[in-house]
Amino acid sequence: MLAVGIVGLPNVGKSTLFNALTRANALAANYPFATIDKNVGVVPLEDERLYALQKVFAKGERLPPVVPTHVEFVDIAGLVQGAHRGEGLGNQFLAHIREVAAIAHVVRCFPDPNVVHVMGRVDPLEDAEVVETELLLADLSTLERRLERLRKEARAQKEKEPLLRAAEGLYAHLQGGRPARTYPLDEEGRAFLKETPLLTAKPVIYVANVAEEDLPEGEGNPHVAALKAKAAEEGAEVVVVSAKLEAELAELPEEEARALLESYGLKESGLQRLARAGYRALGLITFFTAGEKEVRAWTVRRGARAPEAAGEIHSDMERGFIRAEVIPWDRLVEAGGWARAKERGWVRLEGRDYEVQDGDVLYILFNV
Repeated sequence: MLAVGIVGLPNVGKSTLFNALTRANALAANYPFATIDKNVGVVPLEDERLYALQKVFAKGERLPPVVPTHVEFVDIAGLVQGAHRGEGLGNQFLAHIREVAAIAHVVRCFPDPNVVHVMGRVDPLEDAEVVETELLLADLSTLERRLERLRKEARAQKEKEPLLRAAEGLYAHLQGGRPARTYPLDEEGRAFLKETPLLTAKPVIYVANVAEEDLPEGEGNPHVAALKAKAAEEGAEVVVVSAKLEAELAELPEEEARALLESYGLKESGLQRLARAGYRALGLITFFTAGEKEVRAWTVRRGARAPEAAGEIHSDMERGFIRAEVIPWDRLVEAGGWARAKERGWVRLEGRDYEVQDGDVLYILFNV
């Protein structure tokens, strides 16, 4: 499963948020929150489509169980300036960042004289810059070594010249203090990043940790406004949360938690909104399998073909894939079941080249 790494400076609320993550059940009593180990948590994604499909396959009062998809979060080791040189837990920090597919960067957007900020003042842009600078410096070090090898290779192998140009362009971009994810990539650039992954190329979600009175969207908070402006320049997303409120929600029964959320004008917890943002940042989509025994959500990368989706269900299905019966979830709900959907001609037969769409319901035909 692709994972999102949670990063942040000391005293910005990262630990509080992650502790809520590891205690909460994402307001879903039917499927418990899971903690894989001490620094990994899984948030199941609430999806109303699952419950609409569940009703279609009900037998009397018996509803088939639903199984949601999920997003995995990793608590990344603490960061100090100089991490790129291995200071503090720098080596561990960079190693963990390399293992995740996207970054959730928690920054503090609330004043509190009782919580001393490591930088001496509340400034989310400065917080973001400290972390980003360490990642930039680590990437520059990686690129310097790669450039040295590429220049030697390009002198002997002309086919290496496009990769060299891509590496030099990225290096100049990073030297200007800009992350790799904001560099306009051509085919050579994409090929270079595939063989030389850079930390600053990973998608980022900024998590604005605000006081409870600034919920739901941090309107009127100048720190949130500044962070949103920065994120807009990078094409990134900002999720506004109150880590303190998330910690409270994690301790409450479901009904009380929902009532508390509603009192702040929120329809779902910050953890759910962060999970959805992580899902988008990772470039994931959801497809479903549905029947009387179970209604389940599955995750694939956007652009995945039908056999790859089949492989998410079981490796035998991918290996022996023949074709897939496909219908959008809302059409299946409208028809009231597979048989009536087929009678109306709404179920399509798709082959190996079919690109799975978000919300598809699949029935895989295979032979092994």
